[in-house]
Amino acid sequence: MWVSNAFKLNPLARAVTFISLAPLLLMAEQAVAGPIDGIVENIDQNTRPDSYSLTNAATLIANGATTREITARGGSKVNLNAGTTVNATGSAIGLQLINSDAQINNSTITSNSTGLSLGFTASGTGSNATVNNSVISGAAVGASVGAKSTLTLVNSKLRGTGSNGVGLRMFDGTASATGSTIAGTVNGIELREDAGQAGGTTLNLDSTRVQGTNGSAILVNGGNAAISATNGTSLVAGNGALLDIRNSGSANLSLSDANTHLVGDVLVESGSTANVKLDNSATLTGRLENVQGLTVNNAARWVMVGDGNVENLALNGGGVQFGNPGEFFKLSVGELSGTGGTFYMHNNFSTGQIDTLTVTGTATGNHLVALDSSGSEPVAAEARPVIHIGGGDATFALQGGAVSLGAYDYDLIKQGDNDWFLNTATRSISPGTQSVMALANAGPTVMLGELSTLRSRMGEVRMDQGKAGGWIRTYGNKHDVSASSGLAYKQTQQGVSFGADTTLGAEQWLFGFTGGYSESDLDMGRGTSGEVESYHIGAYTTKLYESGYYVDAVIKFNHFQNSSDVRLSDGKKTKGDYDNNGVGVSLEGGRHIKLDKDWFVELNAQVVGLSIEGADYDLDNGLAAEGDRVHSLLAKAGTTVGRNFTVGKGYEVQPYLRAAYVHEFATNSDVKVNNNVFNTNLSGSRGELGAGFAMKTTDSTSIHVDLEYSNGEKIEQPYGVNIGMRYIW
Repeated sequence: MWVSNAFKLNPLARAVTFISLAPLLLMAEQAVAGPIDGIVENIDQNTRPDSYSLTNAATLIANGATTREITARGGSKVNLNAGTTVNATGSAIGLQLINSDAQINNSTITSNSTGLSLGFTASGTGSNATVNNSVISGAAVGASVGAKSTLTLVNSKLRGTGSNGVGLRMFDGTASATGSTIAGTVNGIELREDAGQAGGTTLNLDSTRVQGTNGSAILVNGGNAAISATNGTSLVAGNGALLDIRNSGSANLSLSDANTHLVGDVLVESGSTANVKLDNSATLTGRLENVQGLTVNNAARWVMVGDGNVENLALNGGGVQFGNPGEFFKLSVGELSGTGGTFYMHNNFSTGQIDTLTVTGTATGNHLVALDSSGSEPVAAEARPVIHIGGGDATFALQGGAVSLGAYDYDLIKQGDNDWFLNTATRSISPGTQSVMALANAGPTVMLGELSTLRSRMGEVRMDQGKAGGWIRTYGNKHDVSASSGLAYKQTQQGVSFGADTTLGAEQWLFGFTGGYSESDLDMGRGTSGEVESYHIGAYTTKLYESGYYVDAVIKFNHFQNSSDVRLSDGKKTKGDYDNNGVGVSLEGGRHIKLDKDWFVELNAQVVGLSIEGADYDLDNGLAAEGDRVHSLLAKAGTTVGRNFTVGKGYEVQPYLRAAYVHEFATNSDVKVNNNVFNTNLSGSRGELGAGFAMKTTDSTSIHVDLEYSNGEKIEQPYGVNIGMRYIW
């Protein structure tokens, strides 16, 4: 009434009165809105910024609005949508829920203290908030979750922005975050105890990043906490501690899928406890300091970054990796249990640096040890146990069998009741040594496959006796070398040879030149192989006498490109290659005897001498090979029986069968691997059977096909195939 009477004054008085009331009117416009008590209030972008207090199951619905702080009590509900912004004034909490619920979508909350607070009263049921695609910031705490309360984050950000800011602080409540970011200037998340409530804190992180810029990713400061991290969640800590447990706190940390790989330490203060579980190919790389229990299941792995100590270790198909190659750590375990676990250990037995596992108490279960292969010799392998246990029925075996160390493979054996050592007494040749020996041994069989006999090289030259020409042939063969030679392996060769010749002198000698290429693949098994590429040139002379006698001489020079591809015991690959040269001489003679009805018998003998230079080279794992010069002196005596037919336009066809006795006189070929001497020896006898035919196809061309099989004590040739063509001019 007094305001209306004032406006009855004269204009000057009215103006003075309006000016005097303006501050009061402005204060009234800025005053906190009265409580929203038990009703539904809708606000939007046209509503002036204000503070709101909800009681008695009231509802506030904001769409694109801008507000100041909001408080909801007594079962009230707050819905923030469509770009709503909450800017708290002073030290007020941005959105405070007390026994109330909130749905926050595509909105922003900012506060100089706490951005979002979920609380309860002694008789209340707690608060719940679901946050989607939103950003919540508080200088002290991004969000605070009390007992009985639940916070759900989806594709959202929580930020503690002050000098001591924390992204999320919990007091025995429950929080889950999916696709979100939680960051604090000090700690990313702090979990504390509400002494008046039971039940502890539950935190579930799914594809979420938690960062403590200057502190821990997660700090458990008293109370009990259950923490799970899945689907690529990352925990980043300025102090290196992804989980820090203090003040008699207790925490169970679970990583449970193949996309989760955490790097950082789990630090447990004296008087506090922690249990860590890794499952389904998850990995944790870091220190576990004073951790009570570690369980590693289903191809999950703990990667150590220093010496470790775990009170109880359970491995069920999971593994413990002792750092990276070149790092050597000690792991001490109080009790070991489970089955099917793997310890990934590193070693340098030549210097005595090895990873070691010590179980001070009881060890049970069957476990594997994966040791690094090496090109160095284990000088002191038997001097120091790889594993020591206090007691129990645990067994340990090398993963994949014996480990490749230098020239040999070594197995893991138990000595006494409680220690496991590398077995240096009964060792086998390593894959690297096998490749060195096989390549040294392959040269003679490669050259013999290229040389062969006159008939298999040029066909039946008597069909065009005394006529010059050119020829080409392609061939393939396989050799199975037995362990009695010093090393078992399989060799498969494919190649092509060609030549051209002319007649010289009254005696009609054929003189010619030859060249060609072959590729031989060596298979030593267990993923180890070799390859020999051979390039050769040579000269030959052949003389056929009317009496049926003949002589044939060949000299050839070879250049070899040798390579080995070795799969070691730990699945790693090592390679080596080298070039060398060889020379070979073949002298063959015999007599072709014509029988009735176009049958014939041919007696022949051949002597072959080969010399291949040795080579020194290293595999890229450090294995050193030294090869001596390789020699071969082979003699062959055989008989060929066949018949000539005339077909078509008077052309000849000559099928035949042959048999031969072969003897290798060269008895040794030594190679050194890391100064260990190994011998390959293909000496001995074998029988050879063959069949084929030669056929004139035109006046100037003929073709020939030759098949053979041979077998002896040290080497078998399951097949040899030769197909050629000769052209005369």
